[in-house]
Amino acid sequence: MKVLISDKLSEAGIEKLTHANGIQVDVKTGLSPSELKEIIGEYDGIIIRSATHLSEDVLEAARNLKVIGRAGIGLDNVDIPAATRKGIVVMNTPQGNNIAAAEHTISMMLAMARKIPQATASLKAGKWEKNRFMGVQVYHKILGIIGIGNIGGIVADRALGLKMRVIAYDPFISEEKAKEMGVELVSHLDDLFSRADFITVHTPLIKETRNLINKDAFEKMKDGVMIINCARGGIINERDLYDAIVSGKVAGAALDVFEVEPAKDNPLFDLDQVIVTPHLGASTREAQRNVASAIADQVIAFLLNRTIQNAVNVPAVSPEVMERIGPYLDLAENLGGFLAQVCTFRIEEVDIEFHGEMFEKDTEPIVLATLKGLLAPVMGDDVNFVNAKVMAQQRRIKVRETKVEDTGDYTTLIVLRIKGQDREESIWGTLFGKKEPRIVRYNDFIIEAIPQGEIILVENYDRPGVIGNIGMTLGKKGINIATMQFGRDKMGGQAISLLHLDAPLNDEIINELLTLPNLISVKPIRL
Repeated sequence: MKVLISDKLSEAGIEKLTHANGIQVDVKTGLSPSELKEIIGEYDGIIIRSATHLSEDVLEAARNLKVIGRAGIGLDNVDIPAATRKGIVVMNTPQGNNIAAAEHTISMMLAMARKIPQATASLKAGKWEKNRFMGVQVYHKILGIIGIGNIGGIVADRALGLKMRVIAYDPFISEEKAKEMGVELVSHLDDLFSRADFITVHTPLIKETRNLINKDAFEKMKDGVMIINCARGGIINERDLYDAIVSGKVAGAALDVFEVEPAKDNPLFDLDQVIVTPHLGASTREAQRNVASAIADQVIAFLLNRTIQNAVNVPAVSPEVMERIGPYLDLAENLGGFLAQVCTFRIEEVDIEFHGEMFEKDTEPIVLATLKGLLAPVMGDDVNFVNAKVMAQQRRIKVRETKVEDTGDYTTLIVLRIKGQDREESIWGTLFGKKEPRIVRYNDFIIEAIPQGEIILVENYDRPGVIGNIGMTLGKKGINIATMQFGRDKMGGQAISLLHLDAPLNDEIINELLTLPNLISVKPIRL
């Protein structure tokens, strides 16, 4: 088996691969896309970090490739759907650099609060400007953490050791878990914005988190707030951050990540209040050794023994079982993803009902797929088929599985219910012809829809003209409707529409739709 290492990797990982019986390893870094495309067909596995981009075009040339190993967490540089279509397993190492990233966050916060980089530059320039660099203490200040998963949780622990007060927003953490961590959980981001002296983000960059901190968010914050981002560029709108610093609203920013990387020409660099590092969150010897060693072990185990660990696109099941239940995995993951994107409350319970003889055994992978679909819209690449149940348990989400013989009108049926704060959402799904996934019910509405692609869920009052108004509005914006399905509870009552679109909607179009008569809500969904 041949393995290509196309990015710089710690020697600990290279040594493991070199000494593995049956593995031949080549280290070729700095390849251009065309060079990589020319040679990738020779390899059974490839190990990357963030520099190598495995696009659909490159993967099409990967005729022998069986596994992609990412030494780290982020997989923005891998076309996962294209890899999945070609049957390539995509793995990452979600735990290897957590401590390094958390420590860097705390370091950046303290350096910003005490203006250490600015004072260092001044003193090295031959100046003694003691009065210029007045700082602030973090003691008893409020740190607001957005996303309190693996890294955010470590940041909270370290901040509590500094005697800071920690508040957090995370829709997938229970009150019980937050109390165990010594953290106050807030129900709305606006609460965190208005109270925090320091704000740090620890979420993946996904549709829901892009530009999460923008002009509107800054306006809700305290005067003199300080911002830290060691997660992903794009979560904070850099133009809006620049304006907030210039206006005096934001007293300082500490940034390790940027919208465009490498970041060499960024207006934020011109501001004295901003301290920056070149994406160093995981750059410790220990972290790089950990992720290199871990991904080497995972790739070796897969290529030699077909053991799957930390895969983001396939659960750990045998080929025989996969052939039988594979379509149900996709269905379950998309049912979970659908509810996660329309849910407006914190999830406390997940009930999964399996109807039909098909589900007499081997339902564990389907449960994992459902949980992955539920958690991924918030947690991104941090959650996979291996750790989905653990992630749910850590967040005190109760998961219940039930098997029911009666299937009603369908041979097989998966019913997913999520509950929390005295509210509930449910979705029902099945397969047509053993392979074609369908949503057949959402809450009290009977509807038939394909759970794939760009979708909007429209809730409205059942009145004449609603559908025509939606079609006209989207048509004026050049948005084509591929399919449209409808359901209503009763004549003249409430109704829903599921529209598959050829392009996603931006906030401007959604807001325009909401001005139409008889519309209650418009929720975009991407599956």
